[in-house]
Amino acid sequence: MTSLVPPALSLYVHIPWCVQKCPYCDFNSHALKTEIPEEQYINALLEDLDTDIEKYQLADNPRELHSIFIGGGTPSLISAEGISGLLQGIESRIPFKQNIEITMEANPGTIEAERFAGYRMAGVTRISVGVQSFEQEKLERLGRIHGKDEAVNAAKLAHNVGLNSFNLDLMHGLPDQTIEQALDDLDKAIELAPPHLSWYQLTIEPNTMFYYKPPTLPDDDDLWDIFDEGHKKLTEAGYVQYEISGYSKPGYQCQHNLNYWRFGDYLGIGCGAAGKLSFADGRIIRTTKVKHPRGYLAAYQNLTKPYLHTEQNVENIDRPFEFFMNRFRLMEACPKQDFIDTTGLGFEAIEETINWAIEMHYLNESETHWQITEKGKLFLNDLLEAFMVEEE
Repeated sequence: MTSLVPPALSLYVHIPWCVQKCPYCDFNSHALKTEIPEEQYINALLEDLDTDIEKYQLADNPRELHSIFIGGGTPSLISAEGISGLLQGIESRIPFKQNIEITMEANPGTIEAERFAGYRMAGVTRISVGVQSFEQEKLERLGRIHGKDEAVNAAKLAHNVGLNSFNLDLMHGLPDQTIEQALDDLDKAIELAPPHLSWYQLTIEPNTMFYYKPPTLPDDDDLWDIFDEGHKKLTEAGYVQYEISGYSKPGYQCQHNLNYWRFGDYLGIGCGAAGKLSFADGRIIRTTKVKHPRGYLAAYQNLTKPYLHTEQNVENIDRPFEFFMNRFRLMEACPKQDFIDTTGLGFEAIEETINWAIEMHYLNESETHWQITEKGKLFLNDLLEAFMVEEE
């Protein structure tokens, strides 16, 4: 197997609890029935990290952590003191890159927003606020527990607590949403001037309440008009689209997401967390952790109940699809050398497909880079399917 150049290493931390489950959410989240076992869960997270470090011999060839993302669920249900202890525990195990980006998801509810300053003191450098909409009726349809005024106040507070950056999560294509309503939501977000805006279309996912009781969503023509007009608004406001749903002011791209889409490595700790690790000997593995909080906490201090749920080798034949599935989310040109370094494969593995994509005007090619075209973005599924291996 060809050797690899191990890419940047990030860490994803999953906090599984939320106040209530939103009807569109297919993430591994669990509505609170009792108080969060905060201390026990944080200890379990650090023990989970210890088992990964030992199992994959990460201390033998240490890599600095490029970024940390604390997601959920609703991580802002954890106290600032708990987050501080968690980050200190992580840093004592894996060194942090200088000026590391540490992102934490938060609800804009009053109680969580009041903790923003504490999270910054704990070491969080970037907060991602789950606004989703500024229209009260739409928030209620989405099962959100905050109001529009709380969303505005949370954004203003994020400006004032000394964070390096913050993100607003905003959705469009909501149930019975008109083009005007979607663009009005976007205008309100732009007025709040976040350094980063995640603006994405609601999709109906299996195993959600919306899947079993589908709402009426805007049709394809309206969705295109929303995106087209919204993209113009964002561009005029100085935002740059650097990935499919990610817009930022220059210099404020989410470094954690960039590492994902550049086929970087990441450890995943916490309920259901996913990870990807590359090794110098040519192996690439993907991992998932025990999904349910009850099973995950049962592993705490009990070596007969591991945190690891699945571990799978990424075979050579599957690596082109995995690589481009990530890279083509980004608007930036893809260095050809990155393909060799992070997959361990040569160009001959993809030459025929790349030539086809260029003939279809899905890609442009220079001596050193590939660049997805506007047509390639429109036919992204077709482009990616060309790199998939047909099942026999």
